[in-house]
Amino acid sequence: MRRNITIIGGGPGGYVAAIRAAQLGASVTLVEKDNLGGTCLNWGCIPTKTLCQNAQIIHALSRSEEFGVIHSGFTIDMVKVQRRKERVVSDLRHGIAQLIKSYGIDYIEGTATFSGPSQLCIMTKAHEKLYLESDYIIIATGSVPATLPLPGTELPGVLNSNDLLAIADIPKSMIVVGGGVIGMEFASIFSSFGTVVTVVEYMPRILHLMDREIVARLSSALRKAGVAIATDMRVKSITRSESNTLTVLAEGKHGDASFAAENILVATGREINVAGLNLELVGVEYDRKGIKVDDKFATTAPGIYAIGDVIGGHMLAHVASEEGKACVEGILGQNGHINYNAVPAVVFTSPEVAAVGLSEDEATRQGIEIIVSKFLLGANSKAVTMGEEFGLVKVVARADNKQVIGVHVLGSHASTVIHEAALAVEHCLTVSDIGRTIHAHPTISEAFLEAVLGVEGRAIHAPPRVKRTPSGV
Repeated sequence: MRRNITIIGGGPGGYVAAIRAAQLGASVTLVEKDNLGGTCLNWGCIPTKTLCQNAQIIHALSRSEEFGVIHSGFTIDMVKVQRRKERVVSDLRHGIAQLIKSYGIDYIEGTATFSGPSQLCIMTKAHEKLYLESDYIIIATGSVPATLPLPGTELPGVLNSNDLLAIADIPKSMIVVGGGVIGMEFASIFSSFGTVVTVVEYMPRILHLMDREIVARLSSALRKAGVAIATDMRVKSITRSESNTLTVLAEGKHGDASFAAENILVATGREINVAGLNLELVGVEYDRKGIKVDDKFATTAPGIYAIGDVIGGHMLAHVASEEGKACVEGILGQNGHINYNAVPAVVFTSPEVAAVGLSEDEATRQGIEIIVSKFLLGANSKAVTMGEEFGLVKVVARADNKQVIGVHVLGSHASTVIHEAALAVEHCLTVSDIGRTIHAHPTISEAFLEAVLGVEGRAIHAPPRVKRTPSGV
């Protein structure tokens, strides 16, 4: 039977779900009120990574004399930077539109709201009102930048991540309120651009959900690059002086502190986007953490499902995409799959950070007896040739069967290396399984192999472990 599925939201959850449903023979309608690609493509992952590329080029230029390349200096043309960013976004958005068309998906530009248990009222961009009945409706409306209930957040110069991506001039100084992924990526980017950056974080450390040792090493590298980091600080207010300087007043363990800058980025996370959906009418339960769903992504209302940021949990584009595929596969009689224990996460700072599976602390809290192995990039041939010796690969394995349950990478190409690690965690591979796989030389991926082999003391390019002599011998 050809089933009718309507998806609200054309982001990485919604459009991927639409394509997968079409592949499985469903009749699909996709509704998007803004631009295809959602937050990730238009205001998040992709525009941010275009700026990351600018930062990498600046980093390379600043070190060029080490490689025998002499130049007379450079300037940053922010107009051209923004123009290139918009071109990248536009090209990718056009590509998604062509994919949607090629799969015969009915695409409607408009704002959807529930008008009945299986009915949507859609106000199109042409200001026409459409009513749409559907066998199944999937909510994929994503998230928006979280608002901070603080005095002064409405002041000129106080920005959220969307605002900062559209900025016309490079700030001379900037305070980043929030040391999570978004805050740290922007701190790293704008520090490379020449902005004096200070990060103010409420938790005892930045990126507090990531491996403690990796974050400590990253913090050291960022401070060395000029990023000031103040942790254990609760922001109380933001004020603006007559000279247009913005000041953040915060309190910490040792009393009050103030931080002044030209701009302030409020990067305190994201919140679910359910405004205007009229969920109460159809009985879809939700709270501030997200729409409530079961393991098949079904909400509390029959025939209505939800995926991606709007259900909370891992607010990552690739997770939304996998949830979209798993959701429609379940609706259409297949076994959709997603393993939240094997989700790769990447922070595009300089250097990069990536992780999958359990950290050392998490494994210990779960009572798992572990062996931890580390391999420094300074012993990796490819990293040395690139002049990117800073960093390491850290492997967490079960002590009994040597199964790899977590991998954490700091350094160049971490965002690429982590995917081999994700395969290992997903498929419960052991040191022996991975050790049998030949890795090309010279590559950064060899560092992963060496770290894995190090669990059993078999790493080739690392000194032997010091064997402890039993007491009394």
